[in-house]
Amino acid sequence: MGRYSEPLAQRFATLVGVVAGQRALDVGCGTGALTAELVAQLGAASVSAVDPSESFVAAARARFPTADVRAGSAEHLPYRDGAFDLVLAQLVVHFMRDPVAGLREMARVARPGGVVAACVWDLAPGGGGPLSLFWRAVLDVDPQARDESDLPGSREGQLAELFVAAGLREVEPTELSVRAHFADFEAWWEPYTLGVGPAGDYVRSLDEPRVAALRERCAELLPATGPIEITASAWTVIGRAVSQD
Repeated sequence: MGRYSEPLAQRFATLVGVVAGQRALDVGCGTGALTAELVAQLGAASVSAVDPSESFVAAARARFPTADVRAGSAEHLPYRDGAFDLVLAQLVVHFMRDPVAGLREMARVARPGGVVAACVWDLAPGGGGPLSLFWRAVLDVDPQARDESDLPGSREGQLAELFVAAGLREVEPTELSVRAHFADFEAWWEPYTLGVGPAGDYVRSLDEPRVAALRERCAELLPATGPIEITASAWTVIGRAVSQD
């Protein structure tokens, strides 16, 4: 997903208005796509990151040794009230156990008037997310399969609704799009065979004939030869934290 998440991080940081002198928190930092962008713009001493996965935390600490990287969930952030100017979550809200509680915690650790922002891939059926074509092929060959379209915030308007429910003000929804390039169909298909994420889990659950049928259907939906370009869109929302008094 780095083909998509890294350029998305650049666009996301520009949208929220990252400027020198701010303190920023990356909630659900994962492999560090957004953290890297924040460190590049603000310096590691001004960037904190948190993730519930110990392996991701270890990797982020190794990658950003002078940044403040901690283990913790979005619903229970290990930071004091009002600690940050920017509290951001890239491709995380839809995986939170309680998205409203997670966004409310993000607002808590933002200073009054500070920016709280998040983005989530458009995962609606036929939507513009990076995996949309894959899931379309899955449902063509296996109509009973469960895709990712029911994840919180993944359909138009849902993410803004979560922000409002969490008490954020000046909630502004928009959409960000990025492009990823693949040398050919094999370069596009190969990541799905690695067992990573819901898509990888689905492929791993299939026997060989069903994998072959899915691969064939994907190939029918993409150019037969030459490079492939995929445009991926993410629902994005910016809000403002209010005073905790």
